[in-house]
Amino acid sequence: MIKLVVFDMAGTTVEDDNVVEDAFFNSTRDTGLDITRSQIKAVQGLPKRQAIKSLWTLKVTDPTEIERKTDITYDQFRDNLENHYLTYGARPARGAVYCFHWLREHNIHIALTTGFYRKVCNIILEKLGWDKGLDENYRGSQYSLIDLSLTPDETGKGRPHPDMIKMAMKRLDIYDPIEVVKVGDTPVDIQAGQAAECLLNIGVTGGAHTYSELMECKPNYVLDSLDQLPIILEKYL
Repeated sequence: MIKLVVFDMAGTTVEDDNVVEDAFFNSTRDTGLDITRSQIKAVQGLPKRQAIKSLWTLKVTDPTEIERKTDITYDQFRDNLENHYLTYGARPARGAVYCFHWLREHNIHIALTTGFYRKVCNIILEKLGWDKGLDENYRGSQYSLIDLSLTPDETGKGRPHPDMIKMAMKRLDIYDPIEVVKVGDTPVDIQAGQAAECLLNIGVTGGAHTYSELMECKPNYVLDSLDQLPIILEKYL
């Protein structure tokens, strides 16, 4: 029986509109990191500072200089991303709210995980109204739409490590990964779910990656939108 669905945010439950890729590209360009959008796409889903560091490692060999340049680019990226969401807000991905209500009706917990750091995650949650009913530890209540929000800030490791999934299970008193489903729009989402040994690992093509790119990771399903998720999950109730 499924007890928990762990969702990614940008590109999965939150419309991306290339916001993250653009923020990455502009911050790298403005801080002297000459890379392509395809290189950015390859690191999407990772914790953001880690992603930027991996790109600087392609250009610089001195470890101290890598850290210095990473900090500069990361600060610029944070400014770009926060300003975007503060100015333009955020929109739910197609089918996301419907899916959340369906899961609530079936007594299935909802956890949101992300590669974003906590500050920008909170901006997005507030703009969507998904922060209502969450406590100081981002745990939900009977009045909240979601049950839990987690970032790499809380777990220490982001995707493709399974740490956020495992922490979500622990905080929601779920002990068997066969009761957990992972949903995301990047290969590292699928890899994190596989590392956690989730019952199902499901890709969504609403973000940065295509059907064929996600299928390379061997998920159980790849969906066009979250509208389709309840149809899949009904088979496992």
